[in-house]
Amino acid sequence: MSWSTFPTLRHLLLLRPRLPKPYPHPLRISSSLSSSSASSRSLSSSSFSSSSHPVPSALTQEYADDAGGSPEPPAAPSSAAGRESSVIDVNPPRGTRDFPPEEMRLRNWLFDNFREVARILSFEEVDFPVLESEALFIRKAGEEITQQLYNFEDKGGRRVVLRPEITPSLARLVIKQGKSASLPLKWFTIGQCWRYERMTRGRRREHYQWNMDIIGVSRVRAEAELIQAIVMLFERLGISSLDVGIRVSSRKVLQAVLQMYAIPDHLFTEVCVIVDKMGKITREEMEKELISTGVSSEAVKGIIEVLSLKSLSKLEEVLGSDNEAVADLKKLFLLAEHYGYSNWISFDASVVRGLAYYTGIVFEAFDREGKLRAICGGGRYDKLLSTFGSDDIPACGFGFGDAVIVELLREKGLVPDLARQADDIVFPLDEELEGPASSIASSLRKRGRSVDLVEDKRLKWVFKHAERINASRLILVGNSEWRRGMVRVKILSTREEYEIKVDELG
Repeated sequence: MSWSTFPTLRHLLLLRPRLPKPYPHPLRISSSLSSSSASSRSLSSSSFSSSSHPVPSALTQEYADDAGGSPEPPAAPSSAAGRESSVIDVNPPRGTRDFPPEEMRLRNWLFDNFREVARILSFEEVDFPVLESEALFIRKAGEEITQQLYNFEDKGGRRVVLRPEITPSLARLVIKQGKSASLPLKWFTIGQCWRYERMTRGRRREHYQWNMDIIGVSRVRAEAELIQAIVMLFERLGISSLDVGIRVSSRKVLQAVLQMYAIPDHLFTEVCVIVDKMGKITREEMEKELISTGVSSEAVKGIIEVLSLKSLSKLEEVLGSDNEAVADLKKLFLLAEHYGYSNWISFDASVVRGLAYYTGIVFEAFDREGKLRAICGGGRYDKLLSTFGSDDIPACGFGFGDAVIVELLREKGLVPDLARQADDIVFPLDEELEGPASSIASSLRKRGRSVDLVEDKRLKWVFKHAERINASRLILVGNSEWRRGMVRVKILSTREEYEIKVDELG
């Protein structure tokens, strides 16, 4: 049956759109906003922009504005006259993002993949408050992260912080659960983190992070499980071992080297923070920083030589086969063969990770072209709980941010097309049929169908809207059909049209 065989349709569609009344105080955009916000708007283009919405070049310029690493100066207070003639800046704070629908669809898609991998590996989801006690994140290590906190005093005089990472929150909950928690625990979470840091590609001042942690397992099997989760995620997203690798080492390697040169234990964490910059600063700069901590020139040379090793057999020659770090790493590489991801991982002694609480095997994923910062990273942290006054429990985990992985997906052309989708559009052809149309929409929704109820539009607009949201059916409620207990249905993919009884709509 042809659509044109219904001559009354065009006549019934001469609807009068109900235009909203003008807002009593129209929005005024100041000239300063129109000229200066072009670059700042680029920041609100989330890392989740779809492939059809490439990142504007202005984004690079905004990152360049922050390249010096210095905080931007506070805005000067505006005069009373200025306040009267200006409006609030519609851009989100620098380093943060809005998520309009198309970007929210991509974020949800990524998070769904995080959750599915965690489900496959039999992890349970947990969550924690974004606002935490400052004491949870202030450590003696001199870590860079302690200088990047969004921290303040609340109205009750308590020092609080927007969490910069998630692992300490997890440790707090483990301690709170106490003996009621049956070990081992396999927990994951997806949470927002905040750091006031210099912005670069894939690095913002807020990001979402997928964490997976295993609490109560001391054997290397736990690290092997976590690395499998990372590899599974990459494979689900279409990323191969030709695109990404995972560097593996152990904090115990550096410990062994420091012991060889009789360097005091209290310098270990400070040395870790400096060594973590390997590849980011020159060798000369690293030597200078290490010497400034009190490490001898001879020890600095030895540290850098060992941490430049890329072969596990060479490490074994230096430290000996009975060294604990060597034994752990050999076990991990053996397990990688059994799991089937040995082509993803490689030994790199320079990987130490910057956080103070790591105690054993550490790892981080990187893009092989070297265009992006680390995609994710983690390791063993067996001594973290004692820093909060509890008994230690063996633990390991990783953090996987949302920003860098989307940059990589975009780089590889792997960002999926995630257009809006709906099952049905219900459209009354006359104002007096709004009630019946509402009843039909409600009935379909109760059956689990996604239904958009459209009113006060012309048919041409409805068809275009159906294309925009990829609707499957258009259900028209017209007078003549409704009097017979029928509605008209158009299958939008095939252009097939038919009438059907209302109670037979499926």
